[in-house]
Amino acid sequence: MASKILKFSGHNYFRQRLILAILSGKPVKIDKVRSNDSDPGLKDFEASFLRLLDKVTNGSIIEINYSGTSVLFKPGVITGGTISHDCGTARAIGYFLEPMIALAPFSKDPFNLIFFGITNDNVDTSVDIIRTAVMLQLKRFGIEEGLELKISKRGSPPLGGGEVNFKCPVVKSLKPMQFTDEGRIKRIRGIACCTRVSPQNANRMIDAARSDYEIYYRQIMTHLTCGTRGFDIVKPMSPTWKSNHICNRSPGFALSLVAESTTSALITAEQAANPGETPEDLGKRTAKLLLSEIRKGGCIGSSNQWLMLLLMVLSPEDVSKIRLGQLTAFTIQYLRDIRDFFDVTFKIKQDPESNTLLLTSVGVGYINYNKKTT
Repeated sequence: MASKILKFSGHNYFRQRLILAILSGKPVKIDKVRSNDSDPGLKDFEASFLRLLDKVTNGSIIEINYSGTSVLFKPGVITGGTISHDCGTARAIGYFLEPMIALAPFSKDPFNLIFFGITNDNVDTSVDIIRTAVMLQLKRFGIEEGLELKISKRGSPPLGGGEVNFKCPVVKSLKPMQFTDEGRIKRIRGIACCTRVSPQNANRMIDAARSDYEIYYRQIMTHLTCGTRGFDIVKPMSPTWKSNHICNRSPGFALSLVAESTTSALITAEQAANPGETPEDLGKRTAKLLLSEIRKGGCIGSSNQWLMLLLMVLSPEDVSKIRLGQLTAFTIQYLRDIRDFFDVTFKIKQDPESNTLLLTSVGVGYINYNKKTT
């Protein structure tokens, strides 16, 4: 049994390896977790993530050594169900929610997860991007009916106070996917949210972002058609509310932008306010980041590449293909980990005309035997 355990070192890519272990059914051992740091071992948010995995699975075995620098994880069965989890304030809700999106379709019972914590920051993917872009991509694989992400309360760093409800249906198997036409950008939309600050901050972010990408898009992106532009404004909750279960605990504001193409390709960018930063600066910074993402090309933003590649691997034994822009360091390592866990490699071909990459793979034909028969 010991010879079948996949071994890795270091704390990087911690979540992805645990998720791949669950989906592949292979145990994994991760050692030398910050072994040379002054504060060695797992951080609180990593231990919290392990507790979350224990909640959504049945039969998983987690062994952590005394110093916390080594973790042995033997995966169990994904059970899902109704679960609540306090994410704390060290990492945002997106840190915990993203991996659950990969597990949820293959559960025994539909996921109904309630998360508490920070909804928008500059470290993890915000719940807005997950709701408006990431979850929409699941429809390409046949995951659609019953898929929902409800943002009940907003929470800004450092104290959080947000609440999010994630629901996902269960499927027996996925559909193969072909997504190679990136199209032309036809619409840019966004969500401006602020907590415990003036509602005018949201309008100021929007005005700055609009003016910035309208001025520069002709110079930077000649293929950007830039049609109608709409924004959703999430106003701050009243600071006079007393209960921590109702109001946000920290002031802050954030902006999320989504560019949609004529072929429904979604490119995203988001930023949250740094201390002392004005709404105008945040709006311009986010708009330029979006233009930079669009310039890279591809049918999906760089932060969401990993999920599409994973679902392609879990698809039926048929060819799936996708066009991506520049691969991030995270995606490159993810491809290596997919090879280790599933013995699947991608054929990568560069398109010199668009300077993009075409990634092709044959799925493993993953079947969800946990799904209840009706």
